Amino acid sequence: MKTRLLTIGIVLCGMVATTKAKDMNKVTFNERQAAAVTAIACNEARGDQPSLAVALNEGFEAGLTVNQAKEILSQLYAYTGFPRSLNALGTLQRVVAERTAQGKTPAEGKESTPLPEDYDALKLGTEVQTQLTGMPFNYAFCPAEDYYLKAHLFGDIFARDVLTHADRELVTVSALSGLEGVEPQLKAHVAGARNMGVTEQQLQGIVAALRAHRLEAEALRCEAAVAATGAGSPDLKPQTSSLNSPWPIGEPNAAFARYFTGNSYLAILNDKTGLCNVTFEPGCRNNWHIHHGAVQMLICVSGRGWYQEWGKEPVELRPGVTIAVPEGVKHWHGAARDSWMQHLTYHTAVQPGSSNEWLEPVSDEAYDKLKN
Repeated sequence: MKTRLLTIGIVLCGMVATTKAKDMNKVTFNERQAAAVTAIACNEARGDQPSLAVALNEGFEAGLTVNQAKEILSQLYAYTGFPRSLNALGTLQRVVAERTAQGKTPAEGKESTPLPEDYDALKLGTEVQTQLTGMPFNYAFCPAEDYYLKAHLFGDIFARDVLTHADRELVTVSALSGLEGVEPQLKAHVAGARNMGVTEQQLQGIVAALRAHRLEAEALRCEAAVAATGAGSPDLKPQTSSLNSPWPIGEPNAAFARYFTGNSYLAILNDKTGLCNVTFEPGCRNNWHIHHGAVQMLICVSGRGWYQEWGKEPVELRPGVTIAVPEGVKHWHGAARDSWMQHLTYHTAVQPGSSNEWLEPVSDEAYDKLKN
């Protein structure tokens, strides 16, 4: 498949046989550029224009060209919508104008090579999509959407050689990490990124870049997708047939069992960051409690459950739902009555002397009122 796509690339770029073709299955950004690209794509998805401007300036300082930035933000309309893409392009235009006024005009960079007159977007887009997904993919439920994906996204957009296919998947994974509720697509594109030549180190680089830009929830979402797709993570495998999840259950949470109604399990994933996976059996929930001097991050990765703050309505937890538990707020979280639930958790904004105050259990009466 790579050989065939390389031949396609030669035709698309109008190259003669003696010219070396661009390897479309290789990330062309260096480490510093890739980190900036990750922040650009994620902040475009989040709609955060001030942070996007900062990331664009970082990219230009690292040698990113204007045309590369345009290509990144234009591609993302297919993933985040025209409004965010157009807003981001407006921010790019302002950043370029400001840098030019300061005498720091970024390089324009190469334009995309014109496509040949007989270019068949549907045919070649189908081949690109097949490589990305690892098998032929037909969305029979909605043929129109299937056509748009093949002919326009993977045909017209991916044919533009300002970015390689690997570059584009790095951009896509970074952007989808910035969106809640699209975990199936994020996981699919992490796998697709690997198929397009993005290395495990480069995928981990996305996670590191998100954290470096203080995008903790987004980093955790990406980290979960990278781990859940399995490559390079032999320790993240199902440990029980009763829970259909790639996340480990770990060991019985014996040290904190007195603060839980029902059985829970703890798997420590990263000693340095304190990242853990907590598994709740159906009906299990922890007591009301308060985090003093720290913000707890929760991201549901499997099953269904609940999160509730004192005096507020409960929030349903499903895969992809991310909660930032405010410091000093009384709350609880746990599984639904008929479902296992797993969430990742860690603490941020930790202050000296931080602590956890455990309070009364969530009563059966209160829990039974939930739409379990």
